[in-house]
Amino acid sequence: MPTRVCCCCSALRPRYKRLVDNIFPEDPKDGLVKADMEKLTFYAVSAPEKLDRIGSYLAERLSRDVVRHRSGYVLIAMEALDQLLMACHSQSIKPFVESFLHMVAKLLESGEPKLQVLGTNSFVKFANIEEDTPSYHRRYDFFVSRFSAMCHSCDSDPETRTEIRIAGIRGIQGVVRKTVNDELRATIWEPQHMDKIVPSLLFNMQKIEEVDSRIGPPPSPSAADKEENPAVLAENCFRELLGRATFGNMNNAVRPVFAHLDHHRLWDPNEFAVHCFKVIMYSIQAQYSHHVIQEILGHLDARKKDSPRVRAGIIQVLLEAVAIAAKGSIGPTVLEVFNTLLKHLRLSVEFEARDLQGESISSANLNTSSKDSDEKIVQNAIIQTIGFFGSNLPDYQRSEIMMFIMGKVPVFGTSTHTLDISQLGDLGTRRIQIMLLRSLLMVTSGYKAKTIVTALPGSFLDPLLSPSLMEDYELRQLVLEVMHNLMDRHDNRAKLRGIRIIPDVADLKIKREKICRQDTSFMKKNGQQLYRHIYLGCKEEDNVQKNYELLYTSLALITIELANEEVVIDLIRLAIALQDSAIINEDNLPMFHRCGIMALVAAYLNFVSQMIAVPAFCQHVSKVIEIRTMEAPYFLPEHIFRDKCMLPKSLEKHDKNLYFLTNKIAESLGGSGYSVERLSVPYVPQVTDEDRLSRRKSIVDTVSIQVDILPSSSPSDDVVSNTEEITFEALKKAIDTSGMEEQEKEKRRLVIEKFQKAPFEEIAAQCESKANLLHDRLAQILELTIRPPPSPSGTLTITSGHAQYQSVPVYEMKFPDLCVY
Repeated sequence: MPTRVCCCCSALRPRYKRLVDNIFPEDPKDGLVKADMEKLTFYAVSAPEKLDRIGSYLAERLSRDVVRHRSGYVLIAMEALDQLLMACHSQSIKPFVESFLHMVAKLLESGEPKLQVLGTNSFVKFANIEEDTPSYHRRYDFFVSRFSAMCHSCDSDPETRTEIRIAGIRGIQGVVRKTVNDELRATIWEPQHMDKIVPSLLFNMQKIEEVDSRIGPPPSPSAADKEENPAVLAENCFRELLGRATFGNMNNAVRPVFAHLDHHRLWDPNEFAVHCFKVIMYSIQAQYSHHVIQEILGHLDARKKDSPRVRAGIIQVLLEAVAIAAKGSIGPTVLEVFNTLLKHLRLSVEFEARDLQGESISSANLNTSSKDSDEKIVQNAIIQTIGFFGSNLPDYQRSEIMMFIMGKVPVFGTSTHTLDISQLGDLGTRRIQIMLLRSLLMVTSGYKAKTIVTALPGSFLDPLLSPSLMEDYELRQLVLEVMHNLMDRHDNRAKLRGIRIIPDVADLKIKREKICRQDTSFMKKNGQQLYRHIYLGCKEEDNVQKNYELLYTSLALITIELANEEVVIDLIRLAIALQDSAIINEDNLPMFHRCGIMALVAAYLNFVSQMIAVPAFCQHVSKVIEIRTMEAPYFLPEHIFRDKCMLPKSLEKHDKNLYFLTNKIAESLGGSGYSVERLSVPYVPQVTDEDRLSRRKSIVDTVSIQVDILPSSSPSDDVVSNTEEITFEALKKAIDTSGMEEQEKEKRRLVIEKFQKAPFEEIAAQCESKANLLHDRLAQILELTIRPPPSPSGTLTITSGHAQYQSVPVYEMKFPDLCVY
């Protein structure tokens, strides 16, 4: 009950005090006296200069009632303050606001939940009032602290706890609305405020039982949920806060999120972390997305020594952020994202290699295997992030990223890569090669270039093909798959999946276009390089079924996307060369691999014969396949690549009808207008230094050059003078080639280059000229008198003119270019 004064004393009291006293009834249960409240409101509006005194007096009464626990009168006083606040909008309201905020603070400091909720509701009403001019001296530090503390309420009664937390969240929302729009006011974006507000909201958001894991934006909560559920209300407030963030204060709002997730160990599992950053990415303005990505990358760098699962959780959050940011503005962070991810990929491989080389105790090995699997989780997460980010970039940026990743791939024997592999060792280097190529495979997925030159420029093709010659079947598979992504511009690869004899290629409905001039030029320049890598890739001893399938797909895609008549002839020459290599078996391949090559050739020739639709060619291929089906099924892919296939003991005794014959193919294609002269020239792969760089034996050791043609050769250069004296020492020196290895390599290179670039007619003419010169030289050498050995020891006496030389054992005589029978 309020204190009453006598009539004579009340007449001497100021009018505003009398009006304030009259609004309080005798019994607080009767509530506010509305008639007297109207009088007080009219007086305040008529005399706005009295507002500060009215507010001070109301604050005095409210403070006294709070101390005395007169909750009824406290409610009446706050109701009166709210009505006065809503009715008055003059300049004089500012002193009144100070009294109002003082009373709200008194209520929030009280230990009674009802009064705390009452004070919060009044503050929210005040926050919704738009003031004409800012108040520069007003600060809300106390309210930020108090509302944040209420968000962490631990009251024993669940309903009371929920009520207080909701009040705290609504109070924070009111503070944000009141301060966030005016940059001249005491900003709420300062770190000391954000470090309280953001964790308080996240603490309540954690109570969501089912986190939305969809890629799209989370659904907007209903009005009822906002009022009743602290988690939904906190998320809504968090969205509003982030939506008001600008360029200068975005980082202050995001960094406390990392601190909260670290403190509560929410990176593993990371469902809540993913949900938080989905909320962030969908709430902020699109042009600020790259700020969040930069912050995630920075935090990943800061936690690079944490457990693999923590790092994997951060990377998965980055993936979700990138997935959203890639749809809008990603700013200048493209290369930074890839560079940071590749750096952490290297670190993960380094950690994995270090663990594998670590302790050998059984218990330690168990931990090592666990860490190893965890590191693979990190690596897979990085690759997924790189692939998703790269696949959402525009084509011009994706080309740059492809070059950037390719420049990181280490190749043995070279130092052109920019990735530090000094601490990895051979096992770690192989692992990083696989990881980088998998990343490149993800980036190239879905890439569609108008011309093949755009997709495979020389600066990218050369380093890409280098790993295709390494002695690792998985690396070769990845290289081929990357090439398929870039070559397949009409989505035909899925139709070619699996190596098989296709009865009718027309049923596949292959999509193709006329070969453009740029693609033709590309094949003239790089065709031999592609053929060489396919040829050598087929002859690797560690090939598995998938390797042959990918090599078949490579041949088929070149036929579809890049083949004109000249390329078709080259591809058929390549197929016949592969068949011959499997029969001759200079590389001592196992029988499975020899039959696998034969099956690959059969599948491809069946495909290309139907693609070019030459009936005689199709008939020859079909006849060979039919005979193989009856007599040698292990030469067909459907049989050789299935389990428990019976293999032959040798291939030398097979009937020639089981093989594709060059003369038959040339006859069939020549009748349809193809220029088949080049079919009679066996395919020989070009010689490069890639074998040495790829840790495989050089092709120089396996390929023999049978025709010697030099670009600058002429008859006058090759004629040997009849007066030249031939001595035994000169002959021995000519036979000894141990000191001419470099000259031989250069000679072979010139021969290969001649075959690749010179017209066929010129090659044929020079072959004829060489044959004539060789005949003349043979006749000259045969002028020597070769006597029968005088004794069974098998010696040979050579005479020339008047000179006679000592006998030499026959087995010591060596003729590199000429055999005398």
